[in-house]
Amino acid sequence: MSGEPLSEREFDDVADRSLRALDRAINEIPDGVEADLQSGILTLEFEDGIKHVVNSHRAARQIWMAAERAAWHFDYRPSEDRWVAQKSGEELWSTLEAVLSRKLGRAVKLAR
Repeated sequence: MSGEPLSEREFDDVADRSLRALDRAINEIPDGVEADLQSGILTLEFEDGIKHVVNSHRAARQIWMAAERAAWHFDYRPSEDRWVAQKSGEELWSTLEAVLSRKLGRAVKLAR
């Protein structure tokens, strides 16, 4: 992450805004997945009972995602207004679209 780290309040604000936007976008997908956001934890549940989780992690100032037996830790880049995984360079929204597309067996594009 570039520049000064986010304060706890700044992190909470941007993480909450991001998770709410993801929740809305995922719930617009016609079939196959339901999203539920509770206390900073976005749970995606599929028709086969499989669950993926996207959550804010205040101590690390990251959004974490667990899906497909893998985990991502996304750092917020204020200058770009996006969350990027430091290890892989993957961006949160596009990574989630790819995960959803693989799971649902069709192309998924989330409305931002």
